[in-house]
Order: sequence, then structure tokens, then C-alpha cells
Amino acid sequence: MKTNKSILKLVIVLLSLGLALPARLLAQDADGKAEKEKAKEEQREKARQERESDRDYQKAKKLMDKGQWEEALQALNDAIEKRGSRADGALYWKAYAQSKLNQRAEALTTVAELNKSFPDSRWLNDAKALEMDIRRASGEAVDPGKQADEELKLIALNNLIHTDSEKALPILQKLLDGNQPPRIKEKALFVLSQSGSDKAREIISNYARGKADPDLQLKSLEYLALFGGKESRQVLADVYASTGDKKIKRSILNFYMIGGDRDRLLTAAKGEKDADLRMEAINQLGVMGSRDELYEMYQGETELKVKKRILDALFVGGASERMIDLAKNEKDPDLRRTAIEKLGLMGSENTADTLVTLYASEKEKDVRRKVIEALFLQGNARAIVDIYRKETDPELKKKAIEQLSIMNSKEGSELFEEILNK
Repeated sequence: MKTNKSILKLVIVLLSLGLALPARLLAQDADGKAEKEKAKEEQREKARQERESDRDYQKAKKLMDKGQWEEALQALNDAIEKRGSRADGALYWKAYAQSKLNQRAEALTTVAELNKSFPDSRWLNDAKALEMDIRRASGEAVDPGKQADEELKLIALNNLIHTDSEKALPILQKLLDGNQPPRIKEKALFVLSQSGSDKAREIISNYARGKADPDLQLKSLEYLALFGGKESRQVLADVYASTGDKKIKRSILNFYMIGGDRDRLLTAAKGEKDADLRMEAINQLGVMGSRDELYEMYQGETELKVKKRILDALFVGGASERMIDLAKNEKDPDLRRTAIEKLGLMGSENTADTLVTLYASEKEKDVRRKVIEALFLQGNARAIVDIYRKETDPELKKKAIEQLSIMNSKEGSELFEEILNK
């Protein structure tokens, strides 16, 4: 079958010669469109199933934390059936839930299914440990009440980590390597994060690199950010560079902000190929108050969408002086109007004076209209009244009146009374 491009060229030639299009050609073009639509529908269906699978998986984790094993099992079966990206994790936790319900044979079958269907899964080591525990139990029921004992152990470990970390660390490592519910493992990680020792950092770093339980990777990255220090920041950078998981990358950008890693955020803001992640890095720089870096980026940026995001970040960072400069001197009308709008939202006396001065010197009607809107956002009724009194353009006078009419201000009320009494 010819490509769409080839068909298009042939159509143009035939039409230029005044010839009718062959029915076969029209049918081919129709078939091509149908195939494209079918492919799009398949992609949409796949994305929908992925979202539903993830919801089922998260629901199952919450149910397991509450010890509701049968309900969790149903949610896990739903997640597995949809064959999403978490299907291997769902199989592991299905086997775990089955073991908690004393369904030993079924649990071993599920582990075998995991090994067969996902031979490269990161859950295989956990599955092997679970299989050993099930076989070792030799028919004994697994007591769900054991969770409470583990929580008591964690409370004791939280105290011990500050007094004798060398004794606490192996116990915590065993908890993390064992077949505990997600809630217990996350608490064990939290206790580790309180240590501050090199060994504790090493354990958390291994989880942060995704070498073990995938569900704990994000939590481990968060604790590393709180750990701080050169080594922790390097692990975050290594994971960011090596992973293709957008969710993890976005989280690391947030952790850079938490850890004050301005340089790596700036690197991502300038060089990240994924547009969404680049925007996220710019946002985080704004939260950090990196005004000079953002302003410098703005000067060298050529893409309008990115410049607007930098304006948002400058606003978040409270860079009123930079925003005043852009409101006065930006050459692009759209960007200039955006800067003026941000000035209105910033609301300081300095920005108010700038807006009034801008209005007086500005010739473009659209810009003047935007200044009136910015003064409205500031609640500066007095300035808008002054504009109304001095303005000769009927449209701009009307704009000023419209803004005053919804401000419920003393200055506006006095002006309306004056107008009515004329």
C-alpha cells in the first residue's frame, strides 16, 4: 500500500490533468485513515487501562496497610488483569496477601507466575524471600496480628537508632529485606533517615537507586533529600540521569528544591529535553527565589512558552524589580502584557507606582487596558479613578468604569455619584 504522502502526490497529479481519482486509490486513502484512527483508539485504550491499573494497585496497598487482605486481593487481581506497568508488583503483593490468608498453594502458584511472566522484574528477589517464608511455614497460618509486633519493634528501634545505631541498623535492614507490608517498610526507612550515619545513608541510597523494592524508591529519594550532604545530592543526580520514569524525575526536581540544590535545578531548567520537566525545574527555581538566575535565563531564551513560565517563576519568587524592568522594556507585546499582569498580582507600592507611570507613557491601547486590569487586581481604585478622569479615549474610560463597578470601593462610589449628578 502506498504511503499517505505518495497518495497525496498522485492525487495532485491526477487532478492537474483533469482525471478522475480511481476508486482503488480513494479506498486506500480511506483505509489509511481508518488504520490511523484504530491505532489512536488502541493508544487511548492502553492509557485508560494503565490509569485504572495504577488506581487498583494503590487501592490494594491501602487495603493491605489496614490488614484487609481479601479486599486487597480483589484489587490486585483487577490490576493484574489490566496488564499495566505495575502488573509484576501486583503479582508479588497478590502472593503476599494470599500467604496472609493462609492460601499457601495459591501463593506459590502466584510466585511462579511472576517468575514466568516477568523474568527481569525487580520484584523477583522479594518473591524468592516470600517463597522461602511460605515453604518454611509448612502449613502454619501466617498471623496478621504480627504487624502490631513489628510496629512496636519500630518504636523501639526509633529510640535505639539515636543511642546505638550499630545495633539498630541490621534489624532495620532485615525488616526492609523481609516480607513486610508497605507501611512497615516505609516506617523502617523513616527510622533509618533519623540516623545520619554513613551506613544508614548507604542503605537508603540502595533503595533510592531502585535496586530493591520499587515502591520504596520515591520515599527513599525523599529521605535522601532530607539527609542532605554532597553524597545524598549525588545519588539524586545519578538517579535523575539514569531513570526514564517521568514521575521519579519530577519528584527529584522537587527534592533538589528541598535540598537547596540550585545548580542542578538550573541545569535541568536549561538543558532538560522533556518540556514538562523543564517547566517543573523553572517552577522550583521560582520557589527557591532564584531571581537572578531566572532573569538571566529569560534573557537568553527564545521560546515564548518557556519565557512565560519564567515570568510565572519570577512572580512566585517575588522578583518585583525584575518584573518592573520587563513590564517597561520587553519588546514582545504578549510577554509585556503578561509582566504587567504579574505586577498587578504582586501588589506592592513600588509596583503600583510603576503601573501608573506605565499608563501615562504608554501609547498602545491593549497595554493600557492591561494596566487598568492590573490596578484592579491590586485593588487600587484611586489610580483607576484618576485614569478615568484624565483619559479621553471612550473605550478606556468604559474599561475603567467596568473595573470600578465590581470593586465596591469608596473612591468608585464617589465617582459614580458624581457621574449621576451631572
